[in-house]
Amino acid sequence: MPGRTFTREFKLDLCRQLDSGAKRPAQLCREHALGETVMSRWRAEFRERGENAFTPRQPQLPTADQALEQRVAELERHCGQLSLENSLLKKLVVTIPSRTDIK
Repeated sequence: MPGRTFTREFKLDLCRQLDSGAKRPAQLCREHALGETVMSRWRAEFRERGENAFTPRQPQLPTADQALEQRVAELERHCGQLSLENSLLKKLVVTIPSRTDIK
């Protein structure tokens, strides 16, 4: 059985009524046939995001410091890989006979 969907305005209206003290959570749950867990999730989001609640969250762009840290980590990984490749090539050069050794 699919659940009901409620508009953003409906959810905001109920949360505002709760915050103002106009109605209690149990009263709103009875009036609108809502579960207590639904109401508590709505209240938590409303407390966290205020009037921006019940809208899709925007992806947060990294701050300048975070962007720099990501770039440093990327460069360190690349440097490590180059170091491994370099040591492998050095080992290969030592083990492969040169043309001057062949007679």
